[in-house]
Amino acid sequence: ETRFFPENLVSGPPRPVAWISLDEGDNDPVRFWAYVVAALQTIPGLNEAGVGEAPLAALRSPQPPPITSLLTALINEIALIPDHFAIVLDDYHLITAQQIHDGLTFLLDHLPPQMHLVITTRSDPFLPLSRLRARGQMIDIRADDLRFSPQETTTFLNHVMGLALSGDQVVTLETRTEGWIAGLQLAALSMQSQEDTAGFISAFTGDDRYIADYLVDEVLAQRPQGTKDFLLQTSILDRLTGPLCDAITGFPPLVGEGQGEGSGQAILERLEQANLFIVPLDNRRRWYRYH
Repeated sequence: ETRFFPENLVSGPPRPVAWISLDEGDNDPVRFWAYVVAALQTIPGLNEAGVGEAPLAALRSPQPPPITSLLTALINEIALIPDHFAIVLDDYHLITAQQIHDGLTFLLDHLPPQMHLVITTRSDPFLPLSRLRARGQMIDIRADDLRFSPQETTTFLNHVMGLALSGDQVVTLETRTEGWIAGLQLAALSMQSQEDTAGFISAFTGDDRYIADYLVDEVLAQRPQGTKDFLLQTSILDRLTGPLCDAITGFPPLVGEGQGEGSGQAILERLEQANLFIVPLDNRRRWYRYH
């Protein structure tokens, strides 16, 4: 999971936060922005000032005006509020409507300084991330930042999950899962029903039934067949690069991806963008490995 934070949200005093949990049904632009405005109206200061009342009424009209007009009005209202606040868009990877991406880009380009946007997503959103990053207007927190350290792993496994693991056992699990919290939790659930904890840890891999079920249900089932075939064929490699994947797969068509004939490099870049299984080994998008 990737979390995109405005630069000055991760420090400083606490501030009010509005949280929106998104799903596939929120790809209607009118519905999406109505939720955003309604969430803003829960924030003290904005509520009392009546921020969003006119834009929300316009959104609910039989013929809503262009989204950029509504956002302009909303931005002007927010600009009059002195207090800082944040709004969280959770599971933004479920949003696929380009109109919503365009509207959010407009909002980011004109964001009042006291408003901070937090996006949690499993894949990079279709927003001008490189531009925001170059301007110092964004902090992105990725898997390496979110992974548990050995100390955090010890606290989680022994104190939260109620296990009694030795230091070496904790290090083994932390290394095998690369600090992936969902993997650690699923491993702990498996160990709670095991008599031979040491044997379980020494044999623990990604084919543990809880982890396998999680990955199949939450990740693989959502992928088109062409991507699943690519993952299966290239899973034998310790390190991956585009030409090597081409040699393994034989240049298969990207079934279901809507991209026509593709190369291993193109698929690797799409997997990286979607945060699916692979870890970049350089900054040039040449070499990768599987998590």
